[in-house]
Parts: sequence; C-alpha cells; structure tokens
Amino acid sequence: MQNKENFLKAIDEKLKIKITFNSIEKGEITRTCVPFDFGPSQKDDAIDKSNKYHVLDLDSPEGKPHNLAVAEDKMINIEILQEKFNPDDYVTWTPNWIYPRDWGNKS
Repeated sequence: MQNKENFLKAIDEKLKIKITFNSIEKGEITRTCVPFDFGPSQKDDAIDKSNKYHVLDLDSPEGKPHNLAVAEDKMINIEILQEKFNPDDYVTWTPNWIYPRDWGNKS
C-alpha cells in the first residue's frame, strides 16, 4: 500500500519518482520516472484491465523517454525524489486522468 500512497503523493506534488519493478523479460529494473496515472489502461484494445502505475520512463537504456505501465503486483518500490516536474513539459495530449489532480490545464 505504501507504493500506491507514494505514487499518488508524487502526482499531487508534481515530484519525479524512482521505481523498481519486476520485469518478466529483464528481472528487477529501476527507473527514474514522471508519474502519470494510477488505474486500468484506458486503451480500447486493452485486454488486461487491472490497475497499473502509468509513468513516463525518463532513463530508458534506449535513450528516449517512453510510456510504461507497471502492474501493481510487479511494483517492488516507489521512492519520491525531491525533483519537481512541470506537467506542461511532458503531457502533450488532452488528458483524461483516472486519478484527479490539480495540474492546471493538464488536469
């Protein structure tokens, strides 16, 4: 439960996070991320509708930030970093968030 509380607090306070999760392909992975949302995938073709941590992975080895959805049971740890982020720098679409927040025009 602490992971979810940390995640939602990071959304509320616009703070970056460091996540550690278990990947089927690569084992335990740690990434610095922007927290986007918590809940099921909203894609129409999503088969798995379980709750997930939706983040933007900032330090992927591929060198380019990308969206990542981590299932609750795969998340090992979420650490809140003291580095703020500006949603305007990362949210380039009209959002329809599951978790309500005060992100100005990106809410």
